[in-house]
Amino acid sequence: MYKDLYVFPAIFDYAEDGISVEFPDLPGCLTCGDNTEEALKNAKEALELHLYGMEKDNEPIPEPTPIDKIKIESNQVLVLVEAWMPLVRSEMDNKAVKKTLTIPKWLNDLAEKKKINFSRVLQQALKEQLGIKEREI
Repeated sequence: MYKDLYVFPAIFDYAEDGISVEFPDLPGCLTCGDNTEEALKNAKEALELHLYGMEKDNEPIPEPTPIDKIKIESNQVLVLVEAWMPLVRSEMDNKAVKKTLTIPKWLNDLAEKKKINFSRVLQQALKEQLGIKEREI
């Protein structure tokens, strides 16, 4: 089972052209920023999306390395970044997705004339077809 709160160490690497960020425990979880504030914001977002992807793929999430075990260089800073996953999961699971569908032109014309909200109608029809009541979501 996955946790609600994760806190992972990130290495902020300061260079002339900006700040690169890596998470030693999460290979491939990388980001950057022009300044510390932007790098921190981007690091939080990268961590959240990376962990969400791992959860969706049923991958095991490693335990974070204790900060006293991580070696850094003189141009680097160790930062603890947290991810509150209930919020991330809710946001990602309720994110709107675009669907392309085909209907007869006469039906489209009639629906547009009556100012039908296609998205609402499709959502309602899908919920009905799946047996989902409004309060269940």
